[in-house]
This record gives sequence, C-alpha cells and structure tokens, in this order.
Amino acid sequence: MRALLVCPAFVLAALLATSQHPASAQMKLSPKATTPGGAETRYFTSIDGLMDGNADVILKETRQGKTLTAAVLDVCYPVAKNSDRKDRFVVNLQVAGQNLTGTTQSIGAKAPVSVKLTRKQAGDMFEFRGQISIGQVVTEVTSPDNSDLSEKEFLDSQTSDDGITPQPKDFTDVSPEAIAVKVKLDVATDFLKSLKGQDVEVTLASLNVGCDALRAGEQTINMSVDPERAGALLAKFKAMPGVTAAGWTAGMTEMDRTIRIPAADWRDGDKINKDKLASAVAGVLSTTLAAKPVSQSFNPATGKLKLVFKRPNQDFPALGLTDTIDVAGLVSPDKPGTTDKLMLWIGSPATTTADESSGAKLNLSDDASPDEEGALPDDNGSIEALAKELKGQHWDADKSVWK
Repeated sequence: MRALLVCPAFVLAALLATSQHPASAQMKLSPKATTPGGAETRYFTSIDGLMDGNADVILKETRQGKTLTAAVLDVCYPVAKNSDRKDRFVVNLQVAGQNLTGTTQSIGAKAPVSVKLTRKQAGDMFEFRGQISIGQVVTEVTSPDNSDLSEKEFLDSQTSDDGITPQPKDFTDVSPEAIAVKVKLDVATDFLKSLKGQDVEVTLASLNVGCDALRAGEQTINMSVDPERAGALLAKFKAMPGVTAAGWTAGMTEMDRTIRIPAADWRDGDKINKDKLASAVAGVLSTTLAAKPVSQSFNPATGKLKLVFKRPNQDFPALGLTDTIDVAGLVSPDKPGTTDKLMLWIGSPATTTADESSGAKLNLSDDASPDEEGALPDDNGSIEALAKELKGQHWDADKSVWK
C-alpha cells in the first residue's frame, strides 16, 4: 500500500478524538476481563476533546485495584483535514503515578509520535491533560469528565459486520450483482490492480482504508458484476492470495420493485436471453408510462439494463416539449446455482424534459426536488403490470415469501 501522509496543520488543530463509532474501534483482546492476580482491564472509547471528534480512540488500561499498572493508547485519525484516508499509532505508555508517557511512530507515514499525559481520577470520572506530538507538531490535550468501560462492556460494543454472505440461499437479502471481497491490507493493492481491464465495477468508497480496516488488517472491497458471472468470479477471488472472505452483499435491488418469473421462456441453453426479456419489459412499460421505447442496453460489467422512452410532455402541450424517461433494471437467477426461476428488478423511472422541436429551442432547468416524504415518481403500476404479463410473483415482506 502507499504510505499515508500526515498533514501537520490538521494534526495541530486536532489530535485525539471522541470515537463517534465505537464499533469501528477494534484491538486484539483477551476474552477475560481479569487475570489471576486480580488485575482488571478497563477501556476508554470516548475521550472528550481529542482530535476534534474526527479520530477513533481506544485507551486500554490495566489496573491492580485502583492502581494503574499499564496503558496502551490506540489512535486512528484522518491524514489531513476533510480526508477519508487514515493513519494510526499504537503506543505502550509508561506509568509513573499520574503520568503516562510513551513514544512510537505512526503506522502509515512513519511519523514520530510522543505522548505525555497526566491522568487524574475523581470518583467515577477521569481527566486527561498533557501533550501529544506527531512529527514536529505538538497538540495540547485537555479532556475532563471521561468515563471508562469494563472489558465485557467494551467487547459487547464491538460489532463487526462486513455484510458478506458467502452462500446465500437466494437473492432476497443480498443483491445478485453486488459482491464483496475481504482482503489483507498488505496485498490489497495487488488485488485491486488485478481487476484492471476486467468487466467489474469497483465501488469507489470501498477503496478508503478506514479505522476498522487498519485495526483488523483487512479491507472489504465492494464490486458490481453481471449476475451470471458473479459465482465464477467469487470462486476465482477466493483462491487468490490474501483473500479471507468473499460473497454477495447489498446492492441495487429492492424487493418491493422485484418480481420472480419462470426462467424457461427466457433462456437460450444455459444463458438468459436478455434482449428478448428486455423487449418484453419495454413493451409493458411503454403502456404503463404512455411512452415510446427508444433504446435498450445492458452494461457489460454489471449486467444492468437501461431502457429509454420518450413521450410528449403534457405540462404545456403547445410548446411541444419532450419527456425522456430512463428506467434501470436487472435480471438474474433468483438464487446462486441451478434454478428454474429468474428475478427481475425494475427501478423507479427518471424523467427529464427538453425542447427537442425543430428551430429555436426553449432552454429549461429543473429545480424540482422530492417532497419531505421522499415520494418517488409514479410509474402507473408498472411492477404489477409486469408481474401479470410475465406470470411473475411478488415478494411478501411480512411473511418473507414469494406470493
């Protein structure tokens, strides 16, 4: 991986932080809260004033009774202001009464780190004051009123879900085109480079190495791929070095806009006749949308269907304006492996209006926004009409069955 760079100006403005997402703060932990000498492990996952709330902090303390005997400070933070890239340092602190000190270097940028803190306890609350340096930048720390957690409470707060389902029973909880791979950080760059030139789309947000990935040493890469190739591609990924998990995940499909249809009429051998099915879908939507089909195409990487329709705009008929309606779709088997059913998802129509008449054009802008309820455009019963025409079934969300 490329080395992460520390922005001194940003680090000076903000050094340690309240962890806004405790679940993302992970360390290698013993499952026991105490050890045979009566030692107890306690944690701080929220230390007010540290890094302007932009970092993820864990302070792990070992105590003998009320006496602090050891401490480890783990801080994950943005490498620059407003950056999604992270760096991290973990420092073993020397304990001398109320004083905590230690030195290390950041994991990414290899910047020298120095910690000098004073810890005071008043009842159940703790105060931390002192300085933390990264490189040449020194930040003053003033953090009163901090509370700690037992090891059990800390472990209970650590929920980790990569969203990967290796072997889903069907595609009702995961999306057939959406796959994800968990790969060790030290080979993540090589894995991503291997995807160049392949018919897959990598989700840009999954390239960000967050605090949970830095602590776990693994990164989850999300991708979209034609559902008919997803199974074979996942099998290939699972055999690659450094891959620790691979499977399907959440994606574009929504069950309330999905129907299940018999596959027999829409197959050529073991392949889905996508063009034939797309033409049938376009024929139904041309009626429900009162629009003329203009084009249909499939994305070679994701298998996503794009249908385009046009119709006269009825807001001001005398102007002769034209509505262009884009409708996305996806067809796939209804589950991994052999099946006699297909799943068809059709997205909500997106309409744009323009002057396509001959001669001088009327320039238009569309400043409309969804209302507070977030209502989607009316598709005039398109899903119901498709289910009827294609002899399909709807998903019953209450009973979790097709009906």
